[in-house]
Amino acid sequence: MNKSPRLRTFYSDRMSLTFENDNSSRSPEKPKKLLEFLKRHGLFEHLDIVSDFAPFSHEDFYIAHKKDYVDYFFSDELPQSYRRLLGLTWSKAFAETTRYTNASLYNAIAHSIAHPEEVAFSPSGGYHHATPRKGALYCSFSGQVIASAKIYREQGLSGCYIDLDGHHGNSIDNSYGFVPDLEKALPPEIGNINIASTHGVYLAELREKLDLLEKYITDGKVHYIVFCHGADSHEWDDLGRQLSTEEWIECSELVYGFVHRMQVKLRKQIPLTLCLFGGYRKDDYNTVLSLHTADLVKCLNILCGKEIEYEAVVKEKVVVK
Repeated sequence: MNKSPRLRTFYSDRMSLTFENDNSSRSPEKPKKLLEFLKRHGLFEHLDIVSDFAPFSHEDFYIAHKKDYVDYFFSDELPQSYRRLLGLTWSKAFAETTRYTNASLYNAIAHSIAHPEEVAFSPSGGYHHATPRKGALYCSFSGQVIASAKIYREQGLSGCYIDLDGHHGNSIDNSYGFVPDLEKALPPEIGNINIASTHGVYLAELREKLDLLEKYITDGKVHYIVFCHGADSHEWDDLGRQLSTEEWIECSELVYGFVHRMQVKLRKQIPLTLCLFGGYRKDDYNTVLSLHTADLVKCLNILCGKEIEYEAVVKEKVVVK
């Protein structure tokens, strides 16, 4: 049971911003850079771009955040205390991109539910460290919480985030006491899959989590999946340490193979959305983009019936002692 042959991609140029000065994170640039990378490698044709989605309003962000933080973020001047926690160069132009990145994720998930035969793709990140009171560690708003709370309130459906970013995603866990129906939108035991171990143990833990997720899907307690395969779980990432290239790719194979098996078992399509999350290589950012590309190709081959030949080009990181 194959998905449609192209990824329904919720992208607008307003999602991306190039900073003039140096930032540790290039996440605000990543949506545009990844699509340019896919074009250079002849893979853009596998995307079906949707760009006419509406940006989020203040009220959307209020779902998961304190009103004063949201209002400050979109005001003329974000206080220094918030900027230090965020870790990115803030500007009104940057703030505007978050209206579109967060809306992209929500619209992608909603589309995957309405059209489960299509894989939806939100080429975005900057979500999973934000808390109700503030942004932190390159994450401005907890887009996962907003998207899933909206989905639950509109459709009564619950989801699971397979968050394989290299850093534990705390935004969902930190929001359970703030968003009253979040435990229903994202069941605490399975709504936010993070893995903190390394190499073989990491892969074993992922398999265990997927076994648990299978039970929740079979029992009708989880209705959609969002796969966030951060490139910073690669061992040569500036901020990562967990997996070799082969192991990182194996995670993609495990997740997409799991979705395929569930579809065969249940004889129905499983709503699936892809998201980017982290990845940091100052010496060679193409490594980050190539890993994300390899993940997308695995999805297209395993779930969409493609036979694309692509191998991630990962430059070994030289550690100066």
